[in-house]
Amino acid sequence: MSYKIPMIDLKEELKLIRTPILEMMTEVLDSGEYILGEKGEQLEKIIASYVQASYGLGTANGTDALLLALKALDIGPGDEVITTPLTFFATGEVIAEVGAKPIFVDIDEETYNIDPTKIEKAITKNTKAILVVHLYGKAANMKDIMDIADAYGLKVIEDACQAIGTEYNGKRVGAIGDVGCFSFFPSKNLGAFGDAGFIVTNQKEIYEKIKSLRNHGSKKKYHHSLIGMNSRMDEFQAAVLLVKFNFLDIFLHKRKEVAKRYSEDLPSILRTPDKHNNREHTFHQYCIELDKRDELASFLNNKGIATAVYYPIPLHLQEAFDYLNYKLGDFPVAEKVAKRILALPISPTLTFRDQNYIISCVKHFLQG
Repeated sequence: MSYKIPMIDLKEELKLIRTPILEMMTEVLDSGEYILGEKGEQLEKIIASYVQASYGLGTANGTDALLLALKALDIGPGDEVITTPLTFFATGEVIAEVGAKPIFVDIDEETYNIDPTKIEKAITKNTKAILVVHLYGKAANMKDIMDIADAYGLKVIEDACQAIGTEYNGKRVGAIGDVGCFSFFPSKNLGAFGDAGFIVTNQKEIYEKIKSLRNHGSKKKYHHSLIGMNSRMDEFQAAVLLVKFNFLDIFLHKRKEVAKRYSEDLPSILRTPDKHNNREHTFHQYCIELDKRDELASFLNNKGIATAVYYPIPLHLQEAFDYLNYKLGDFPVAEKVAKRILALPISPTLTFRDQNYIISCVKHFLQG
């Protein structure tokens, strides 16, 4: 039998929800209301409530959500924002985009998230915020991070783009810091049918400012009190997300089942995701670590199994950040992980048969 197993099978997922999706999108078509309409408002209330936040706002994408968060906190030229080097490029990109300076801090090897024990050494008189990433769906150590932020008067932005539904000490990530940002890119655990993002906050002043900023700095049509941008979630994406939200907890449970099976059945020679009692993992990615990462990826590809590396080049070594003058060796943990980490297919629709095939292929490679 010929196998072709993708990282996430969106086509198979669609089979489960096609009818309600089409019905909801037809409602949008018939309404003639395509931007900042009823579906978007409904989604904002539902997601904010789910994340346990007071306010929610839809945006055009997750990158814009991060950018708007920085703008709303008045972060700009001359300011510094501390973040992790092991993340998608957008995390550092938005800091530079507002004219601030990204300051990278190495990661905790157990969680792949920023190491709180290394943050204080990076704080200067110009530090204004910590941009925390909950990588792969695993919560960062928010207690220690919030304690540091409180001690130094810093703002905390949560990049929860991969972590909707993830909990830390019983609280959903995104609503722990000052502002939380989510991505609903199609491959995310809650994915739209195109680009879409979301912001949550418990502070009314921040909510009102972002609401204006995402709409050209306008609260009243043709009256602009701020220099804003155009970053509004359209009604079609909101409609898709309203339907898919009904399946979110079911799909997250399925992901956890797949992850558990991997962790129980994969050889102990591999490093699999660590468990923490106070941090729930929602497994946007299931990542293993091994020295022969590239060889295993090639082997699995030849067997029809997709894999991916998140992320092969830490941000401090990206060409775009050459001006920051970081060098190889500055963040050894992130650099080591970037050479060893490999994501295996994980999807709520991944079958036992396909997962067993993946596991058997990994074992075969390791035994060879």
